[in-house]
Formats: sequence, C-alpha cells, structure tokens
Amino acid sequence: MRIVLISTPIGYLGSGKGGGVELTLNSLVSGLLSLGHSVEVIAPENSKLHKNNEKAKLYCVEGKDQISWQHQNYDSPVIIPDNSLLVGMLEKGLDIAKQADVLLNMSYDWLPIWMTQIVEKPFAHIISMGNESSVVSNLISKVYAKHPYNFAFHSKIQANDYPFIKKPTIIGNGFKLDNYIFQDAVNGPLAWVGRVAPEKGLEDAVYVANELGEKLKVWGVKEDETYALKIEKSFPQGTIDWMGFVSTNELQVELGKCRVLLNTPKWNEAYGNVVVEALACGVPVVAYKRGGPSEIIQHDQTGYLADPDDKKNMLSYVKIIERIKRKKCREWVEKNASTDIFANKVVNWLNKVIKEYKSK
Repeated sequence: MRIVLISTPIGYLGSGKGGGVELTLNSLVSGLLSLGHSVEVIAPENSKLHKNNEKAKLYCVEGKDQISWQHQNYDSPVIIPDNSLLVGMLEKGLDIAKQADVLLNMSYDWLPIWMTQIVEKPFAHIISMGNESSVVSNLISKVYAKHPYNFAFHSKIQANDYPFIKKPTIIGNGFKLDNYIFQDAVNGPLAWVGRVAPEKGLEDAVYVANELGEKLKVWGVKEDETYALKIEKSFPQGTIDWMGFVSTNELQVELGKCRVLLNTPKWNEAYGNVVVEALACGVPVVAYKRGGPSEIIQHDQTGYLADPDDKKNMLSYVKIIERIKRKKCREWVEKNASTDIFANKVVNWLNKVIKEYKSK
C-alpha cells in the first residue's frame, strides 16, 4: 500500500508543539515501513522524522500554523490564516496522492475533513482529540453519513464524545519498544510529562510533590508561560524541576529512573501517549480516571486510577506505588501497544476505507 500521511499543522515534527500527534506519527510510520508499506509524509517546514523512519519520504511545507482547537471556545468559527500551512500541506498531499492508495490525515481540523466530500481518492482521518469543536463535530457527523469507515479513534472513551458514530474504529496507539529501556528503579523521583498548559493540570501533580516534601521532574514544552509561572509561584521554590522538552531517547533514560508518573489532565485525553511511554520503561502511573488513560491503566496492576480532580486521592495512591510490579507495566505495553500491533490495526482499517470507495 502507498500511503500519503498529513501531519498536524501545529508546530514542526520535533518541536514538541504537536503534542502526542508527533510521537503517534513516527510510531505509525515505523510500523507501516516494517510491514512493507510505502509512506510519504507531509509536514511543516523544519520537520524531521526519527532516524529509523528514513525510508519514508518527507515533504516539508511553509506556512502559518493553525490555532489548536483546544485553545479556542467550543463554538468558535473556523479560522484559516493567510498563507495557511494546513492549506499548503493539503495541496501538496493531494498532488502526491494521485499515485497513492490512500490519504491519511492526522490533523484535527475542519478543512481536511470537509475536503473528504470533494476528493475522489480515499481520505481517512485519525481523530486525535475528543469533541473540542462544534463545527468540527458537526462536519464529522455529515461526512460519516456518507463515508462511515473514514474515521478512527484512539480509545473508546474518546469515540464516545461523538455519539453519532455507531460502530467506531478503535486503533489505540503503538510505540517502538526498542526505544524504551526497562528500569527497575523503585526509589526514584516523581515525574510528570506533557505540554505545560491549563488543560494538563500540572498544578495537581505539584501539590502531590509538595505534600510529600519532594521535587517533581517536569518534562515538556512550556506552551503557556503565564500558567507555568503561576504554578511556580504557588508552591515553595524548587518544588518543580523543569526538564524541558527532550527527545524520546533522552526522556526514556531519565523517566525510567522515576518511581511513578503522575497524569493529571483536566479534559478527556484521546489516548495518553506519555502513560504508555512510562509503562514501557517500567514506571507505574497514577492518573485521574478520565479519558484514554482510564482504558490503558489496569488499576492495582500497572498503576492506580484516582477520582477525577481529587489530588488527595492521587496522593494516597502515590504513597503505595511500591506495590506495583514494574515488570507488569512493561509486559502490558508489549502485549497491547507495540508499533506492529498499532500499524496492523491501521492497515486493516485503511483497507476497509479503500474497499468502501471502490464499491461506489
């Protein structure tokens, strides 16, 4: 199969701005290549694929980033900037796709979904967020009525945000396990990984660290500097150990030394990549029982699920985290979230998309 994959129009690959989509894209490309498929990636200028994905052809496009829907109001209108990066990426993708089997879109935005209605080539979409926009959700409903196979979701809870999808395609996610080294470090520090933005709830993790009289290691892009500064000023100096955004290889080495990952989102995460990354290193996770992580974490086996927004409940689970066997964390990822498992699910789904187009 020849697949043209369109990346997120929010930050170049390697910047960290694209959040989980960046890691998902590289994991998927790796899995598809290992299965013998041809992959071409359309991404913002300055993007780079992981070294093991060099067989994939990368096309970089200039233009202005889109505004992420998670930073807009639910009823906000569609905004397409002048010299739009998303438009440029779609134009490039459509041109290349003339010789391809399928277009695969990974950007959560209105325009690529709308174009599904006028493009004759099979156009599939991995929906990377819950229902964050009225106009996007309504359009998905409209396109779904005509192309019921064209949308895939990372988790059942995420798909439930779109009740008009009667039989959702759930593809989970996958990770190249060679990139994650298992470590049995039961006495390490506390960890938190993610974009530093209000919807990620970092302040609750800092609360836990402060109550324990410990430092919290924080990895990720400071997307909202004002929010980061506000948290820093709300707790004793030095409670947060800012580690910045680092490569997967650098992250897994240090994350694996931690005894627990705290996951504190205030919204429904579609999946929870950082949760699986931690588990792959053998690090158990304490997360709010909300969104994708609540499907990933096996309570009392690979971590604990705390009541949503109940930081005291989270603290109580952190105090007993040594009960979790770290090898069970790694074993869950090996059985459920490798790149090959993920890529096979995506290929099976894309074959259904292509078959549906051919039948019309």
